[in-house]
Order: sequence, then C-alpha cells, then structure tokens
Amino acid sequence: MNDIAVDDRRLPPALAELARTPIDYADGEGVDFEPYDAFDSAEATTEWLRQWTGNPELDGDAFRVFGQDGTGGLAALWRVRTGRPLTEQPVVFLGSEGETGVVAGNLSDFLWVLAEGIGPLESVLYDDHSPRPDGALPALAAQHATTPRRPARTIISEARSEFPAFAEYVDALCR
Repeated sequence: MNDIAVDDRRLPPALAELARTPIDYADGEGVDFEPYDAFDSAEATTEWLRQWTGNPELDGDAFRVFGQDGTGGLAALWRVRTGRPLTEQPVVFLGSEGETGVVAGNLSDFLWVLAEGIGPLESVLYDDHSPRPDGALPALAAQHATTPRRPARTIISEARSEFPAFAEYVDALCR
C-alpha cells in the first residue's frame, strides 16, 4: 500500500511499468519524458529541492520524483492529499528554468496525458494539447488507468483548476 502517512519510496505498478516502456522522443516530435525505475531517494529529493529553491531549511518529503525531461525538469507526485495513496496524488512538473505546474490530478490521469503524446514539460509550457498518440503509451494507460479516458486538455485543465495555487506554493518555498 502506498499510503501518504508512510515514507514509501516503492514505485506504484503503473510507474514501474512506465519505466520499462519505450518512449519515443522522435527528434522533438514525440514525448520528451524519461521515467525513472525508482523514486529519487529522500536525500536526493531534499538536496535537489534545497538547490532549486535556494532554501536550506526544506526537506523533499512533499515530492516523489519519478522522471525528467531532456532539459532536466522533474516530474513528481506532490503529496498534498493527506491520507491518500501515492497514486491519488497530483502529478507536478518542476522545470530546470523555474517552470512549475500541475500536470494531472492523479497518476491515472497522467497516464492518459502521456498516452496522447504530451509530456510534463509540454503540458505546463504550451496551451496546445492536441493528441499525438505515442507508441505503447495508450496501451499502458488502458491497462493501468483507474479513471476514464479523457482528452489531455481536459485532464490538464481540471488539474489546474483543482490546484490553482501550486505555483504560489512553490514560490513561497523559494528564498
């Protein structure tokens, strides 16, 4: 069980399979996302968050980093829903140049976003979320998703509406 009350660093099955699934960057026309085969350690997450924010007092407990894009921006589960499993936490993007945003309201919805060929960076930086289905990702989402398939633009919009203050939350961490 991936309970938020437990410091669990085991990947949920969907993320473990995502780490084994080829994602085609296609020279910039595909999905720019590299999933990890394990969450970053608590120490690595804390060190990164302190450097990224300039705040030496932080720990990284609020985030479970599970992948990155080609620029070094990170995708993470944001542990904001108290008492809920990791799979029900929102997926966020924290970019290498300070970009921030909520990608999906939960892991299941994130799989549907990826299935449409949209990576975390693209979901945050660009407003065009036109579907470009990518390789094995639609099948992976169909197998592991617990939410109904919806267009990526709908999923991203719903997540932004549910967590409108994420950027302010991150800004408040910075020194």
